[in-house]
Amino acid sequence: MQSPLFKIFGWFSVSILVLFRSSTEAAIKQVGNNTFPAVIFFGDSIVDTGNNNYVLTVAKCNFPPYGKDFIGGKATGRFCNGKVPPDFIVEKLGIKELLPPYLDPNLKPKDLLTGVSFASGASGYDSLTSELVSALSLDDQLKLFKEYIEKLKKISGEERTNTILTKSLFGVVASSNDIANLYYNFHLRDWQYNISTYSDFLVGSASTFLQEIYELGARNIIVFSAPPLGCLPSTKTLAGEIFSRKGCVENCNQGSELFNKKLSAEIDKLDSNLPHANIVYFDIYNPMLDMMQNPNKYGFEIVDNGCCGTGTFEASFLCNSFSLNTCTNASSYLFWDSYHPTERAYKILVSELLKKYIHNFV
Repeated sequence: MQSPLFKIFGWFSVSILVLFRSSTEAAIKQVGNNTFPAVIFFGDSIVDTGNNNYVLTVAKCNFPPYGKDFIGGKATGRFCNGKVPPDFIVEKLGIKELLPPYLDPNLKPKDLLTGVSFASGASGYDSLTSELVSALSLDDQLKLFKEYIEKLKKISGEERTNTILTKSLFGVVASSNDIANLYYNFHLRDWQYNISTYSDFLVGSASTFLQEIYELGARNIIVFSAPPLGCLPSTKTLAGEIFSRKGCVENCNQGSELFNKKLSAEIDKLDSNLPHANIVYFDIYNPMLDMMQNPNKYGFEIVDNGCCGTGTFEASFLCNSFSLNTCTNASSYLFWDSYHPTERAYKILVSELLKKYIHNFV
């Protein structure tokens, strides 16, 4: 829906505001109003906006201090102190304020028409990752997506549903739990694969999933890379070793880099071979590493520990109202808990995404 600012032409003050609005922001607003009817996300806790509230899993965060900087200080099931990437994306694109979780029983037709998140905290490209904590696997999320499509058809008809799907912006975020937890931290796959063959397996799973949502109508897809997983406070705590001069667990970072290189190549191939597809690889590895190595550049003060509790191991149910010493100013931290970035870090990453990649879909 177009901003009310554009409707009030008679007001001089509004004209001045419009005149001085940056070209980047104006372009984003135009894309949101004219190109993307909806935003739809799949993946893990980075983009789970509350689905795990309705899933029988230990991977939950619908309790304080999660959400302490969210609207009304409410813990909504977002693994953060505030908003997560899908929220910033739909807001910046002018679609709506927040991206709701698909499993929310209070969703209305208008919510479905403008997009939802199917993501589930603790999931991954490897189905074993999800099974360990009873999170929604990508196969489960795909089934929900098919159910969602049928609901759209009942609301708006098959033709409009097809238009919504082909014009919407899709996001896929996974691999962190596979690489950091399943492979390196808990060693549940390293007996079966070395990191090279495991990254091949993950990229194969990612490729299959991307082709499946393409067959169901997705055309504009952003796929997030793995972050520098060896720099996560939880990874460093669990490793219990002397780290490199960069303060990170090098073999885990190397696993991220290897996976990312292969994922990027696979996405280029899919983008070239699938008719009318716009599939973009979004590198979050290097921006996050830069935040860790140059915190002053971004206004961060603490990048080694999370805000919640000691910030070294607390995450999900371990980050709770009994966590001692939780910081008062999360915006000065890169990490909210020992695994997830803060709202401010996410906002920086989303700005980078829109600035560098939104033109791919215009």
